Amino acid sequence: MSRVRQGSTSTTWSRSPKSTTGGYGWTTERRRRYANDLGSDVTLVGVTARSNRQKSDQDPSTWMPAPAVHCRYIGEWVATKHRWGLAVDQAEREALLRYAADCPNANLAFERAS
Repeated sequence: MSRVRQGSTSTTWSRSPKSTTGGYGWTTERRRRYANDLGSDVTLVGVTARSNRQKSDQDPSTWMPAPAVHCRYIGEWVATKHRWGLAVDQAEREALLRYAADCPNANLAFERAS
């Protein structure tokens, strides 16, 4: 069993200032806190090594887990984005909205990271 981060660290702080996620300008300390965030139940989720390799650094616009866990996955993805004040690009937003349409009773709970 592997552990996978809901928001990939490699795409969160892309080296490009054009990165749309919002982590580009983070300090080294904030990046460290994000990479080691244990303050949320959804930060690290147990998955198989195969699933972790398949996901890699993709977001919901290009990769989703098995349909049975779509609602949980996008809820945790969005909660992590809100927790860390990260943005989504247009393709990611459209995918999240499309999948969320099948989750009418979903509620998100998160605490902002410091």
